[in-house]
Amino acid sequence: MIAKLKRSYGSGIEPLMHLGQNYMVVDRSLIPEILQVLRDEEQFDYCVDITAVHYPKREKQFDVVWVLYSFAQNARVRVKTQIAEGESIASSVPLWATANWLEREVYDMFGIKFDGHPDLKRILLPDGWKGFPLRKDYGILQQDNEWVQINLGIESGQ
Repeated sequence: MIAKLKRSYGSGIEPLMHLGQNYMVVDRSLIPEILQVLRDEEQFDYCVDITAVHYPKREKQFDVVWVLYSFAQNARVRVKTQIAEGESIASSVPLWATANWLEREVYDMFGIKFDGHPDLKRILLPDGWKGFPLRKDYGILQQDNEWVQINLGIESGQ
């Protein structure tokens, strides 16, 4: 499957394996098309997870990762792309309904926006929360203290 995609998309896909698990690094511009092909032609019919990793010292600070599963093949694949601060990525909600809350969580925790998402808003934290807690440069104790004081009128127990 990866070889076939590599023939079709060339240098836009880098197939890799880590600890016996397939994954591919895909150019950001190809993500919507690759995800569509994986669902429609390769039978990856379930989006298990969407997550991100923050590398604050890199130019493209974020890896966005989709974990897909094929029931027909009993196989998993990870698709990863890199994006810079302030860039967005196409929503995969039209492909998998499960992507809805997964993308909202990535937005809530990292601040990554998904173009075309039907209701992109915080899912875990209150609407007034400042910042994105899973970024490596985020000061969680400072934010928690401020939010608790403003919204609850008490000192944080952190």
